[in-house]
Amino acid sequence: MREDHGARVVAIARGFIGTPYRHQGALKGVGCDCLGLVRGVWRELYGCEPERPAAYAPDWAERSGEERLLLAAERHCGPPLPLADLAPGDLMIFRFRADCAAKHAGIATPGDRFIHAYEQAAVVESPLVLLWKRRIAGVFRFPESC
Repeated sequence: MREDHGARVVAIARGFIGTPYRHQGALKGVGCDCLGLVRGVWRELYGCEPERPAAYAPDWAERSGEERLLLAAERHCGPPLPLADLAPGDLMIFRFRADCAAKHAGIATPGDRFIHAYEQAAVVESPLVLLWKRRIAGVFRFPESC
């Protein structure tokens, strides 16, 4: 059952590829940021919004230091998984700097790749190279149901 669910998450996320990057956006084909991608996938999986985030500036993580993304992922997906358990369809939260809160999200795809909203561009599927792997702050699995 897990493989089918992960494949469904990947298929939904791939449907967002090419969606323009829009800060705080969450609409396939219209615009989204990395959080909006996760929210859009969640809506298609479960038919509801996980939670409505408060407005946030592009530099919110540097200013606040609050682990909002990690805490929200744990609230909705359960405790983080070991990186070794990463599977297609899993949610990854990334930290760009050790002294700042995690502030980027992506969805694992087969072949050591992931889908994310690339700032100033669009939703893309990128290789999960070592540079990205080192930045993973948490791995979470979308629940079978919400």
